[in-house]
Parts: sequence; structure tokens; C-alpha cells
Amino acid sequence: MSTVPDPRPTVLGVGVDVGVDAAGRGVAGTRCGACGHPSLWSTPRCPVCGGATAPAVFGPGGTVWSSTVVRVAVPGRTPPYTLAYVDLDDGPRLLAHVAGSTERLAPGARVRVAGSTADGDVLVEEAP
Repeated sequence: MSTVPDPRPTVLGVGVDVGVDAAGRGVAGTRCGACGHPSLWSTPRCPVCGGATAPAVFGPGGTVWSSTVVRVAVPGRTPPYTLAYVDLDDGPRLLAHVAGSTERLAPGARVRVAGSTADGDVLVEEAP
């Protein structure tokens, strides 16, 4: 068994947390108290200025920065599937799977956090 922690962002899916929508969706991370830099990873100090960080929740909305359709089979994944880099509202950029899509999303398209995949990856869906 590996002792290395899972590096993927944590998706919040239940309860009511500050900054998430009514369904309780968002992505957990930290924000620097000094410079405001957002991060998806729990770190005691800001990687930009060295200031102390505090827990934060980002999303659930976001804007597509770029996307692609993966058509090559890899172990555990059935192609085709869409991946997108998403700039979370007031938060960092992350790589996410796009629910129910086998087409690229246009840069600037609005999406929202929909949960996580069975493998634990962040899942987004096109916003209505």
C-alpha cells in the first residue's frame, strides 16, 4: 500500500459550506491570507509570498480555458472523453473531466462542478 497521499483536488459534494452552491458542490483548497493566492492543495505557507494559508472552497462555477477530446485508450479509461482546463470562479485553474461530452468545449464556456468521477477526478458539466 502506498503512503503517498492522493494529489487530486478534493470535490465537496455534501453539506453546506461557504462558497458552494445549494447542492453543496465545490472544490476544497487554500487561500493565502496575505496575497490572496488560491491553491488546490493544502499547504501551510503560500507558494507565492510565504504567507499563512487558510482553508477555502472554490467554484462551483468556472470558465473553460482550454479543452480536448481524448481518443486514445489508456488503462482504466474508455475513449472518447473530454478533458478541460477550468478557471474556477475566484479560484485556481484545474484539469477536469467533462460529464456527458465527447466534443471540445469552447474557451470561455461556462461550466460548474458536478462531482467527481468513479476514479476520484474532478467532474464538471456545462452550465445551463
